[in-house]
Amino acid sequence: MKKYVFMASVAMLFIVSCKKDVNDTSDESELVPLSVEFDNIVGGQNLFLNTVTYTNGAGEDFNVSMFQYFISNISLRRADGTEYVVNQDSSYFLIRESDAATRFARVKVPEGDYRQLSFILGVDSLRSTMDITKRTGVLDPSGGMEDGMYWGWNSGYIFVKFEGISPSAPVDPSGQRKFRYHIGGFGGYSAPTINNIKKITIDLSASGIARPRKGRNANIHLMVDLLKIFNNSNNLSIATNPTVMFSDFSTNIANNYTAMFYHDHTEN
Repeated sequence: MKKYVFMASVAMLFIVSCKKDVNDTSDESELVPLSVEFDNIVGGQNLFLNTVTYTNGAGEDFNVSMFQYFISNISLRRADGTEYVVNQDSSYFLIRESDAATRFARVKVPEGDYRQLSFILGVDSLRSTMDITKRTGVLDPSGGMEDGMYWGWNSGYIFVKFEGISPSAPVDPSGQRKFRYHIGGFGGYSAPTINNIKKITIDLSASGIARPRKGRNANIHLMVDLLKIFNNSNNLSIATNPTVMFSDFSTNIANNYTAMFYHDHTEN
């Protein structure tokens, strides 16, 4: 009985948080396209997989072999404070550095002038516990742990997957000096566990508000600085923590990566 009470509480909390201050009376046929572009970088450099060496705040060299993450539950706020929440079934995206086609999260919204963008970095607890028939597309867990973004052994999504090679990492069984950061945790299914779901809110007013209209595509261009995973409120050393998955230390990395996103410009 406790299992179902906990699940219901988690789901209710998320539903309430989603519906707060929402003013959505728009006809679906009146919605217009809007895209959010995620442009991955490392400090002031473009991110290139496998070929470029970068240096973190601990002075450790590394290159990146994989960087991907879930974006979900997109919403936008107007100057008057009203908010539009994108239909949740159309609001899950897997951004993969290895596939340029995935860098855009394309949604539909009412025409308007939007000054604030919000989204979840990860997969919310409600969707994580839904029946498998409600978790299709990028949420299909059949990819498994190695190729996808799902822990089969832990029944949960990996929100951010970041892997690479560094001379500061120990030699693994394959003979490589590989580091691996697989960060997830939605708060627990039948009992409380690690919760690394992060809501990101970005002010668009300084670098250009979004004005989606019929007949043209508005695009919010965000920079995503991978270096923030290492260098933020909790400094991360590859030598000290070469592999982090479902552990208490993962919360330090999750707190760091909330600072990855900033608004570059908007194309209207």
